[in-house]
Amino acid sequence: MTVTITFSRPEWTPSVEKGQRILITGASGGLGRALVAMLLDGSDCMIGAHGSTKEFEGEDERIIRLKKTFESEADCVAVVDEFADKAGGIDALVVLSGGIHFSGHWQDMPADDWEKDMAVNLNQPFYLARAAMAHMHGQKTGGRILLTGTESALHGGSAQSFPYAIAKRGTECLVQGLAREGAPDNILVNGVRFGFIESGFHQRWHDKKDKDMAERADMVPLKRGGNPEEAAALMVYLMSNWAGFITGQMVPLTGGDWL
Repeated sequence: MTVTITFSRPEWTPSVEKGQRILITGASGGLGRALVAMLLDGSDCMIGAHGSTKEFEGEDERIIRLKKTFESEADCVAVVDEFADKAGGIDALVVLSGGIHFSGHWQDMPADDWEKDMAVNLNQPFYLARAAMAHMHGQKTGGRILLTGTESALHGGSAQSFPYAIAKRGTECLVQGLAREGAPDNILVNGVRFGFIESGFHQRWHDKKDKDMAERADMVPLKRGGNPEEAAALMVYLMSNWAGFITGQMVPLTGGDWL
């Protein structure tokens, strides 16, 4: 007999410490919206909600809306600096901005799309993390940096996601190197290695339909995709003091994918 497994939201909400100043890039995506909502629901904090093409929707006074397309290192630094200036500092950075610019086989991928994938998934997270870490070093109050990876990066990706997986494997190196640099000042750097999360990413970047999503979910041992709130809860935990002895780690959230 096969058990049908569905997501059931617990009756408690993870939270961070009062007064935390948290910048989230890519806050307008499915994961970003879930993370902002969970922080607003359970925490008394200030949130920088960044979007590349439009401002984050929401009227809560705890949200600082930031809009900028990342084209260069200067753009990344400007967003970090703007948030730190408006919030009076920065205690945490969560990098959720990312994407895939070509849906075909990597052998047919134009060089321009390769460069875009490397820029958005590896270069920009580095620039953002470096700028945030500089602020955190200066504040001398510690901090948290969360980057995002993909489980497929450990297995070479697929014919369609190979470049994305390469960039995300580089992100894993970023997490380790930045964690080593940040440790003396209690700046903890971690990442979440996502499997199949039903955040809208595949529909947005690959134009996947409901049938495609159902087939992908069936490949997961738990026979479902992850809920964005499950991802948000893990990220909130990693920003809380309960995770104060975790750094340099990629934490998998996969439903058992690749077992």
